[in-house]
Amino acid sequence: MSAHRAKKHFGQHFLHDQGVIERILRALNPQPGETLVEIGPGLGALTVPLVARVPALTVVELDRDVLAPLRAACGAHAERLTVIQADALTVDFAALAPAGGKLRLVGNLPYNISTPLLFHLLRHADAIQDMHFMLQKEVVDRMCAAPDSDDYGRLTVTLAARADCHSLFRVGPGSFDPPPKVDSAVVRVLPRPAPFPLDDLARYDRVVTAAFSQRRKTLSNALKAVMPAEAIRAAGIDPGLRAEALPPEAFGRLAQQI
Repeated sequence: MSAHRAKKHFGQHFLHDQGVIERILRALNPQPGETLVEIGPGLGALTVPLVARVPALTVVELDRDVLAPLRAACGAHAERLTVIQADALTVDFAALAPAGGKLRLVGNLPYNISTPLLFHLLRHADAIQDMHFMLQKEVVDRMCAAPDSDDYGRLTVTLAARADCHSLFRVGPGSFDPPPKVDSAVVRVLPRPAPFPLDDLARYDRVVTAAFSQRRKTLSNALKAVMPAEAIRAAGIDPGLRAEALPPEAFGRLAQQI
């Protein structure tokens, strides 16, 4: 692809599998008039076919050394590209949305910042239509887990108040250069308000964090610094249960009791 070497401190693993790239593009299915932003374009494996299909594309890339190869790879379509050379964790994505419109985000996210980046993006949820991201499979499994499963936990429940998450397909290490040591997966994230009564997200997050801080403890023990057992019962929940047994809406009821 290029003489550029992946930088470990940026968490770079460059996608090169054409079959996977096509599956991502089919899942994204860009339409005329949409505003697309790619995070972490790297050497352009996804950027090149995407910019050929849309009239304009904005990319956010931290590594300035890939920008020249990226533009070169886009060839005649490079003029459609707007490049923001910045750490995605510092970008105001709401400012990139068109007046009266929303963004569609796509990218092969650096795995070392994927979770904080998701929450940064969800702070701009009103400006985002959807997100299609390549992430570590373990993270995607946790994002999409069901209660009482090994993967169900703080990440699952915290996201559930902010978005619908759908795991689309698994991607093996051989699809990247250099190959990561883990499997990856593509996830679709659809921002939306909590689908259950919830007045205060910060209060909800506080309950969720406390409940999962020690998974093997019962709710009455895990939440004792946050609320008494009587308040847990008042939410219609058995204080003897563990956090992993509760669906997200139960945490919403707990948050309402504080």
